[in-house]
Amino acid sequence: MTELWDFFAVPLSYGFMQRALLAAVLIGAVCSVLSCYLVLKGWSLMGDAISHAVLPGVVLAFVLGLPLAVGAFAAGLTCALLTGYLTENSRVKEDTVRGIVFSGMFAFGLVLFTKVETDQHLNHILFGNMLGITPRDLVEVAIIAGGTLLIVLARRRDLLLYCFDPQHARAIGLPLEVIHYGLLILLALTIIASLKAVGIILVVAMLVAPGAIAYLLSDRFERMLVIAASVAIGSSVLGTLVSFHIDGATGPCIVLIQAFAFVLAFLFAPRRGVLALRRGNHSAG
Repeated sequence: MTELWDFFAVPLSYGFMQRALLAAVLIGAVCSVLSCYLVLKGWSLMGDAISHAVLPGVVLAFVLGLPLAVGAFAAGLTCALLTGYLTENSRVKEDTVRGIVFSGMFAFGLVLFTKVETDQHLNHILFGNMLGITPRDLVEVAIIAGGTLLIVLARRRDLLLYCFDPQHARAIGLPLEVIHYGLLILLALTIIASLKAVGIILVVAMLVAPGAIAYLLSDRFERMLVIAASVAIGSSVLGTLVSFHIDGATGPCIVLIQAFAFVLAFLFAPRRGVLALRRGNHSAG
């Protein structure tokens, strides 16, 4: 019992661990909710694309003396809009366009980074530094993640209908283009909120795993949101604590726990198919 108490109490005696745990809860909550929509929409690669595309924006913001979040948001939004434009105005499929755009912008960011003299370590941008979050970083995460989460929850039914049945959404008068680009903006904001904590690469896993786990374990969307949030927040807190005790990287610990949870969900989940979830969604609406 004493060892269990120390597992939680010892890390919490440090201010940097308190900030890390708060950031983990905020990031886990917003990533999990958005993850459910990305899984239903089939937009997992979009999260990958935008997360990689923010790198040149981060570097340029540093060079210009701007907040890194401003540059990341501008780059992420540019990637989303460019992907949509190329998809609508060419015969190339959307997944191919995403691959070209995000890999091109990521490569551009790497070239910029090697040419800019800075004391910021590339690994912190790529993999994050949860334990190095400052009070100012925590406030920034709280504002971006909290605002994004409130918007997603407030418009959750419109977003669900858009992801599940866009034709029906158009028939009842929902502005699909506004919802489409609004969801992309929310995705970019979520990635920005997670950037300093888990980094460009690992945020992709946090945007996919919770929704995928919840999809395996539920047949109603409201329940899916609850399961995804529980898994994401729980794994974020546990991964942060474990990383403290083993002196390991926090982001990878969180992602490993989520991957393990997915394996368990895959092995022991009830045999529900896509049609079961769809019936649940219709009955919920």
